[in-house]
Amino acid sequence: MELTDSLKALFIDTANTLKGTERRRFMPPPVQQLGPGGQRCAERELGWNRQTIRKALRELASGLICLDAFALRRRKRAEELLPNLLADIQAIVDSQSQVDPQFRTTRLYTRLTAAEVRRQLIAQKGYTDIELPTERTIASKLSALGYYPSKVAKTQPQKRSPKPTPSSIK
Repeated sequence: MELTDSLKALFIDTANTLKGTERRRFMPPPVQQLGPGGQRCAERELGWNRQTIRKALRELASGLICLDAFALRRRKRAEELLPNLLADIQAIVDSQSQVDPQFRTTRLYTRLTAAEVRRQLIAQKGYTDIELPTERTIASKLSALGYYPSKVAKTQPQKRSPKPTPSSIK
């Protein structure tokens, strides 16, 4: 089979309009028509990936459809890798937390920063530096657990200003 410019354009346009399984069902007949070396020719001339062509040929030969499962391809959450992480964070932060002094909100404020929580997880709970998530991730976990890191306000001494006396007022 000879690939003319109009035939190339037709194959490329058709393949670009299809997605997933439909696209892989479309690929094998033109590749097989190209004969030996058809996969390389299709890759070079049509811009099709040879891995996709091979998957399409296997699907055609076996009659089975390969599911891509893109939704399952993700990085696992820190809680999935370390199931006790949130409980350990709570154990460390609870002793250093306090409620809003004016009771305007139900937030829990803590003096510990995410970096300090991470250091204490290593020192107290036996985690290694490599297995623990980053400080930024621990900060987001603290926020999700309802803790808000904030500096404790130091008490300011009141200024001693001389009280006005009747003789000083003129």
